[in-house]
Amino acid sequence: MDFLSLIIIFIGSTTMLFVLTRRYFSSRGMKLPRMPETWWIPGTENSVNNDIRPYNITFSEEVVKDLKYRLKHTRPLTPPLKDVAWNYGTNTDALQKLLDYWANDYNFKEREKFINQYSHFKTNIQGLDIHFIRAKPSNTEGKCVLPLLIVHGWPGSIMEFYKIIPLLTSSRPEHDFVFEVIAPSLPGFGFSSAATIPGLSSIHMSVIFKNLMSRLGYDKYYVQGGDWGSSVIHTMSCLYPQHVLGMHSNLCLVLSKWVLLKKILFNNFSSLLPWRKTKKEKFLTLTETGYFHIQATKPDTVGVGLNDSPAGLAAYIIEKFSTGTNSSYKNRMDGGFLEKYTYDELIDNLMVYWISNSITTSMRIYAEQYTKLNRTLTSILESTPIKVPSTCAQFPHEIMEQSPSELKKRFVNLLRVTKMPRGGHFAAFEEPELLANDIWISVDEMEKWNKKHRNNINF
Repeated sequence: MDFLSLIIIFIGSTTMLFVLTRRYFSSRGMKLPRMPETWWIPGTENSVNNDIRPYNITFSEEVVKDLKYRLKHTRPLTPPLKDVAWNYGTNTDALQKLLDYWANDYNFKEREKFINQYSHFKTNIQGLDIHFIRAKPSNTEGKCVLPLLIVHGWPGSIMEFYKIIPLLTSSRPEHDFVFEVIAPSLPGFGFSSAATIPGLSSIHMSVIFKNLMSRLGYDKYYVQGGDWGSSVIHTMSCLYPQHVLGMHSNLCLVLSKWVLLKKILFNNFSSLLPWRKTKKEKFLTLTETGYFHIQATKPDTVGVGLNDSPAGLAAYIIEKFSTGTNSSYKNRMDGGFLEKYTYDELIDNLMVYWISNSITTSMRIYAEQYTKLNRTLTSILESTPIKVPSTCAQFPHEIMEQSPSELKKRFVNLLRVTKMPRGGHFAAFEEPELLANDIWISVDEMEKWNKKHRNNINF
């Protein structure tokens, strides 16, 4: 490494140290906020009720006809450069095969029936019609039924959970409990309505889902999630520990300022140490965060094209199911996504976004998370210990990973960290059996912890 590079790293790290230190002391000592129950569609306060309504997902003939027309009249795709595979983004040769399948072989009626195999509902929470799946166990004889809220992220949907739901709602002889699964669509995603005023971040979604569980009659429950879902359940566990019996996440993160600072300094300077021969710690890299910056600043701009073109929507989302599943897939011409998913499964997820016209509103979560007010709230939450019993599943191709010692700085009652043998970012979708098994074992440990410790913890 040359002298100029050392100077650049030093200046950058020093600047970051100053910024983080200043922000730290500006929020130090601030109390955990009491979150308001904001009404997210003003003007509808007197026109909604608290009913829980059955809901059926429909691929209307009009929508399907229009979709097929757009797919079959897509302008010729720009050919990829020679040998770049997916390193420039979605490889259009691989994309064309998926689009051809969507237009000609995807059975809309059969897939509509498949999506409706579980019981779907809607109920109005804080002005928003929140869509959710409620899957009850088939055999509860001799078993305690434990409610489990599972939360998806972007660019996923409730479709991520279709293979894991039966693994959680089917009783196992070695456990004296079984799960009832509640899987909502995040506000602004799929069939949950979007806010008409700014500010709805994952923090506020935790309030909505706390109210959803209360509406369903659950005062205490377990929570599970990855991606944005992990942010939601971490916040729920922090704000509402009296309701959350335990938390299981496949993306446990500690993003306090000092942990981030340590990451920056370690990754920049460790390579300069002659005795440091091990790999750098795994952390999100700049090469895979371009979408994040766009969506955190101009989601409505990029959303116009994605809402108008199914080919554009597919290109934008499928690329995440390639690199998110395994970053090495970007070096494969086929993108590797068929290693873990079928065309039908990937298109089911695309259909949720297409028929609900929700790609723009789903991307706004990135922008809302980084408003001045929400950055302050996040800073306070990240600095507040989570006391509910917690367990983490770490899949080897996840976009971020932290050590148990780091995780314990936030999850103070961390019972279990499981290193998975395979899998990536979309754990429930990719490896439902691995994830389900870890949830069962984790909840068993959390149940034992609660019986022994819960009454002695000051939440």
